[in-house]
Amino acid sequence: MRLSSSSLHLLVSLTLILSPSTIFVLVKSSSHDYLDALSKCILFFEGQRSGFLPQDQRLNWRANSGLGDGSTYGIDLTGGYYDAGDNIKFGFPMAFSTTMLAWSVVEFGDLMPPNELRNALVAIKWSTDYLLKTVSQPDRIFVQVGDPNADHNCWERPEDMDTIRTVYSVAAPNTASDVAGETAAALAASSMAFKSADPGYSETLLRTAVRVFEFADNYKGAYSDNEDIRSGVCPFYCDFDGYQDELLWGAAWLRRASQSDTYLNYIQYNGKTLGAEENINEFGWDNKHAGLNVLVSKEFLEGNMYSLESYKASADSFMCTLIPESSSSHIEYTPGGLIYKPGGSNMQHVTSIAFLLLVYANYLSRTSQTVNCGSVSVSPESLHQQAKRQVDYILGDNPMGMSYMVGYGNKYPQRIHHRGSSLPSIKDHPEFIACKEGSVYFNSSNPNPNPLVGAVVGPGEDDIYNDDRADFRLSEPTTYINAPLVGVLSYFVAHQNPLY
Repeated sequence: MRLSSSSLHLLVSLTLILSPSTIFVLVKSSSHDYLDALSKCILFFEGQRSGFLPQDQRLNWRANSGLGDGSTYGIDLTGGYYDAGDNIKFGFPMAFSTTMLAWSVVEFGDLMPPNELRNALVAIKWSTDYLLKTVSQPDRIFVQVGDPNADHNCWERPEDMDTIRTVYSVAAPNTASDVAGETAAALAASSMAFKSADPGYSETLLRTAVRVFEFADNYKGAYSDNEDIRSGVCPFYCDFDGYQDELLWGAAWLRRASQSDTYLNYIQYNGKTLGAEENINEFGWDNKHAGLNVLVSKEFLEGNMYSLESYKASADSFMCTLIPESSSSHIEYTPGGLIYKPGGSNMQHVTSIAFLLLVYANYLSRTSQTVNCGSVSVSPESLHQQAKRQVDYILGDNPMGMSYMVGYGNKYPQRIHHRGSSLPSIKDHPEFIACKEGSVYFNSSNPNPNPLVGAVVGPGEDDIYNDDRADFRLSEPTTYINAPLVGVLSYFVAHQNPLY
């Protein structure tokens, strides 16, 4: 009989890891059901769907929503995903989430059970179908649907939405290199994910990615610099870190998907001018540097493309920041061992960094290489272990003794910051619940009536999680937390044995 992943009655071992800034104790369970976690991690995306829901919708407390999106502007912008616990479709993080779902399939799809690979492709296509709509007009990109200020003033089910569904778009010669570059990356990566399952769709995605990247590159600048949309996209998904990384990121994915020398030349010759060597040790919806370096390193490592060596050096540098024993270590950890970066939604850093650790470890392993961190030589196996500690923390090996994935294990968050999950389902309460009428549910101490299975949230820097719906920094799930976790869990489904 397998012990529960979140029970305190575990077979445990204590692993002490010393670093200059922290001493923490990891509690290691005898096993985790990574397949169950993977299935639920993918299922989460069905709870975030906008548009007409299909007959095989599994989270059946959700129903159709946003069916008029784009209609007042004469364009169909139905579909896609709500980014988090609200009812806005933000193009920048949606495109990044799509890229990460697709990268998960590209790297780890052959490790996924067939039914979960199918579910992952369905999750990708729900987004790419929408992204294709956003770039259907030449030299224009629709970057957002919904007024976030109006939406955030309400606690309302997506099915009841009556807030203004403003459409935000950027057309040449105005600039949107960041969102267009990320959208090109998402479409190119997804073209690889669909290459064998649906070759025709794959070709459409790649062909569109080429065109969208041209728009991003021809009109260089950040989308949030456009005054007519700035008030809608900022401060929520403002481009804080510049658009240059998205140009390199989009080109890198187009190189990998098409094998065209055009994009190889782009990342070779534009790296310095676009800041590829700045060693910015972040990876997320706004900053692609660490992911870019890992992605491009594959061709250096496996294809002997020596002109890309600087990307490999930057990827090594990033990995060394994650190793507590390294002299260049500067990533913070909680006392319980969770990667921690101050600011909102810390779990996005945990899952994206764990993903990069695994991908880079695989590249190194296939070429029998290690990472040299000064006096410390770091093996691929060590990077695998770093990633495993993070995912096991999420699944229950933590000071709270709880799973941070809704629906996984016996003890998990009950009051996540999510409108649809916390309000009565339209199936159980068909009567309209207006903007402010939902406040009673937001303020309630009762568990959410509709479990958003697979949603991942997490604790603060002290490893404490109070399960407070109002504490959105800790309790709000996002698509870009789950997207890289799909790849991480797929790896561990195929590598169940402990690596310690």
